[in-house]
Amino acid sequence: MNLSLHHLVREPKIKNPDASGKNPLLLLLHGYGSNEEDLFSFASELPEEYYVISARAPFDLMYGSYAWYAINFDADENKFSDIGQARASRDIIAGFIDELVANYLIDAESVTLIGFSQGCILSYAVALSYPEKVQRVVAMSGYLNTEMAVDDFKDNNVSKLKIFASHGTVDQVIPVDWARKSIPALEDLGINVTYKEYPVGHGVAPQNFYDFKNWLQS
Repeated sequence: MNLSLHHLVREPKIKNPDASGKNPLLLLLHGYGSNEEDLFSFASELPEEYYVISARAPFDLMYGSYAWYAINFDADENKFSDIGQARASRDIIAGFIDELVANYLIDAESVTLIGFSQGCILSYAVALSYPEKVQRVVAMSGYLNTEMAVDDFKDNNVSKLKIFASHGTVDQVIPVDWARKSIPALEDLGINVTYKEYPVGHGVAPQNFYDFKNWLQS
């Protein structure tokens, strides 16, 4: 199957018994410099009724590392994101969701993005830009950057969108304050947000995994 993003698939272990035979989707989006195998490592622990699909980001950093967009440094060593590449990836992911729905028995009304770090930032951008394609987001160790969303995202109806956001309190890569500032901005848009912090760095704590899994199943 030749889709726009290379990906790994765990088929649902419990098929939907209704006439459609369609199952919900968990789409995993990895962080900068990683690949599709990273988050897929816990696919076997995720709820059995879901398709679990892990996508590889489109920009190749070599040696099995990929990115959703470049992170550049200026002369003063300030980091900044390549917004053009991020917006391109945003639309690639949105199109990829359509491809998955067309090629697998996926329920288009039950799509969840699970993003870590850069994948989290893109998950926010996709969900705000195309809320008709995404119903839920698990946003781990990232933050909201509205520059990556479509220009008129505030006109979108995000009333059905639900977000589970989490962050490590000692994250040395993305400061926890960036995540904290994202929550009121999301709530101001009328989005239902659950936010949790864990005493860890830039990673997924076991309790974090347990909490978002419970949130998915509630």
